[in-house]
Amino acid sequence: MCDLGLPCGKLDCPFTPRNAVETRRIESPYGLNLKKLDPRATIATIPRDAVSLRNLVIRRALHNDPICKFYSVDRDEVLGSNEKQSAIFERIFPNQVDAGSRKPTTLDWMLSRTSDGLKFTAPRELIHLLSCVREVQLKKLELGLPEPLEEALFDRTAFKEALPEVSHVRYGQTLCAEYPDLTKHIEKLRGEKTEHTGDTLASIWKLKKNEAIALAEKLAEVGFFEKRGTANDSVFWVPFLYRDALDLVQGAAE
Repeated sequence: MCDLGLPCGKLDCPFTPRNAVETRRIESPYGLNLKKLDPRATIATIPRDAVSLRNLVIRRALHNDPICKFYSVDRDEVLGSNEKQSAIFERIFPNQVDAGSRKPTTLDWMLSRTSDGLKFTAPRELIHLLSCVREVQLKKLELGLPEPLEEALFDRTAFKEALPEVSHVRYGQTLCAEYPDLTKHIEKLRGEKTEHTGDTLASIWKLKKNEAIALAEKLAEVGFFEKRGTANDSVFWVPFLYRDALDLVQGAAE
C-alpha cells in the first residue's frame, strides 16, 4: 500500500522524501501493506509559492501508478496542466479542513500551518504534515471509523490531529538545534499567548522594554515570530507551526 492508502509496490512514498532512512510495514485496513518513510530527510529543491508546493504534492502522489489508476488520470497530462493539478488535488483532499465560507482551502490551511514567521513554508514541513495525516487516517480506518467522503483519501479531521507532531519536530529538531542560544528565551513563552508586544515580552523575560524588543527582533529574523504592526507599535505573533510544541494559547497577551 502506498502512503495514500492505496495498493502500491513501490518503496517511494508520494508524501515523504525519497531518500528515506527507515521503513516499516503496517497492516493496512485494506489487507495490504503500508510503507512508512522518514519525513525528515532532505529535499533537494525548495519551491516557495503555493502553486509550486501543490505541484510537489501532486508530483509525489502521481509517482505511484495505482494512484493514477484509482483516479483514472495520466501522470504526464496532469503534470503538464496547472488546471488538472488543481482538479486532482481537490479530488484527493477535502475542500476545507475547517468548514465555512470564510475558512481557507485545504491547501491554504496546510501552507499557513507549516509556514514560519517569515511566511516561508519548507517542503520538509509540508511533506511531514502529509505523512502524519496519512498515519492518522490509517489509524481511523483501522478503528473502523467512517471513511473519507467521496473520492478523498483523507478526512478533514486528520489534518488537525497530525499538526502537533510536525510542530514538535520542527521546534525541537530544527529551531532549537539551529539556535540553541535563543531556546531559553523561547521556553519562557511556554503556555503563554500567541501574540505579544514589547511590554508583555519584557514582563515575561524580565527585561527592559527595549531589550525585549531587540530580542524579539532576533526571534523574528529566525522565523519564530512574525512581526506585525508598525515600527512604533510592533506586535510579535507566533505562527501556527510552533504553537503546539510550546502549548501556546490563542490570543493577545495583556
